[in-house]
Amino acid sequence: MEFFRIHRTIPFMRPALVLNIISLITFLLAIFFITTRGFHLSIEFTGGTVMEMHYEQTAPVDDIRKAVDALGYKDFQVQNFGTSKDVMIRLPVRAGEDTAAQSQTVLKELQKAHPQVQLRRVEFVGPQVGQELLHNALKALAFCVIGILLYLAVRFEWKLAASCAIANLHDVVIILGFFAFFQWEFSLSVLAGVLAVLGYSVNESVVVMDRIRENFRKQRKAPVRDIIDAAITQNISRTVITHGSTQMMVMSMFFFGGPTLHNFSLALTIGIWFGIYSSVFVAAALSMWMGIKREDLVKHIKKDGPEVELG
Repeated sequence: MEFFRIHRTIPFMRPALVLNIISLITFLLAIFFITTRGFHLSIEFTGGTVMEMHYEQTAPVDDIRKAVDALGYKDFQVQNFGTSKDVMIRLPVRAGEDTAAQSQTVLKELQKAHPQVQLRRVEFVGPQVGQELLHNALKALAFCVIGILLYLAVRFEWKLAASCAIANLHDVVIILGFFAFFQWEFSLSVLAGVLAVLGYSVNESVVVMDRIRENFRKQRKAPVRDIIDAAITQNISRTVITHGSTQMMVMSMFFFGGPTLHNFSLALTIGIWFGIYSSVFVAAALSMWMGIKREDLVKHIKKDGPEVELG
């Protein structure tokens, strides 16, 4: 399905060198901020107090957030748990207060507006649990990367596969760089967004590389730069439809999903736009500079007679 078709090939590779220099600088800055500033980890990783509250009617989540914020807490989480009447509150560790003191302070503040609210459960999540969760999260990210690399190695010739892999690494590192630079809270939902971006970005790169490979087989005498430009131009309609519809869904989460989905949708938004950019100007350009040519994408079978070319 196409909303439109561009009949004139757009020279995407003309500014590729300048854009990739900018990408390299951005990539190095992201690594610098990740290593020097680190991440502002959520209480899921650092530990804290977990409270389960029950309301007689639908819990006013926004009012609860305001009440907890009024107590001076900054890095906290409030979300529905199980039903609309149950709420889970996560509070960070605060000097001079233990779990019991924190829970009673919050309970008294909430009972000012809703005297019937009940404290069903309270427990302390120690830093060791958070560290274990962080290690498991890093393992999940590593396994995801390894799986994508194996898929690309099987799917493409090594020059195209390496270009896709570098482009995907570029996207993930830049997302993490944004969170390190701005010190946005890094939670499990953000990690889920990063993993989603990995799959989303590799899908866009694979589509572009597939069209490049197809054009090499059709346009036998065209220059490499023209083949790549034509492949990207032919995918523009598909890119607009796919990423436009995805971005609309993500923006609805960003504006209407509340604080719980805010950073998740933020990570997805960064990943979507950089995924488009890297597939066109990073992956495609790298494959061109690596010297991709038609002979790399066809198989030669030698029989008793002359050599036969498949492709």
